[in-house]
Amino acid sequence: MNVVQGTLGYEEALASFCDSSLNLDFEHINKEFLPFLPAAPALVLDLGSGVGQNSNALASLGYEVVAVEPLQAFIEVAKSNFTNASINWLQDSLPSLTKLSAYENAFSFILIDGVWHHLHPEQRADAIGKLKSLLHKDGSCAISLRNGPAGAGKYVFPTSLAEISELANSINLNCHATSQDRPSKFAHKKHVTWSRVVLTHG
Repeated sequence: MNVVQGTLGYEEALASFCDSSLNLDFEHINKEFLPFLPAAPALVLDLGSGVGQNSNALASLGYEVVAVEPLQAFIEVAKSNFTNASINWLQDSLPSLTKLSAYENAFSFILIDGVWHHLHPEQRADAIGKLKSLLHKDGSCAISLRNGPAGAGKYVFPTSLAEISELANSINLNCHATSQDRPSKFAHKKHVTWSRVVLTHG
């Protein structure tokens, strides 16, 4: 697989990133998204799953999880830490997601946490279209939007509620802002803010 630019920098910070991620609490980090979770069991997608802590949490809640991550080193960490049979680990990336071609309209919930800022703005329109094709008609796609200086990942671009709302509306997806410009959960990232949105079919 070709190098995915959004993964640049992570392998150099692999140990520290893994330690930080594996200690995150799913319900604390994603509390704005919890009301949009479907009744279990359901098929859900963790897109940009990193080292797998969110995928494991979703599987523990009774969901069948497809976990997609472009960086093989992260997948290896995830598989070594989480052996839940309800998780299908795949190496793939936005915006193409070629390995998900069999999942059209299949996912009742899609989680994209800490990923969107790694997509070049020109990629985001294609990515939104792909997400719509994967989302069940009654499903929800939850996306976190990061702004601030680069961290472990060096390939970053500004995000905004206005941009993602315009992209969603252009293909008849509704965009619900659940929070805006909240501080990072990490005390040492004082200049990083997060907004969160949920997309649903119009």
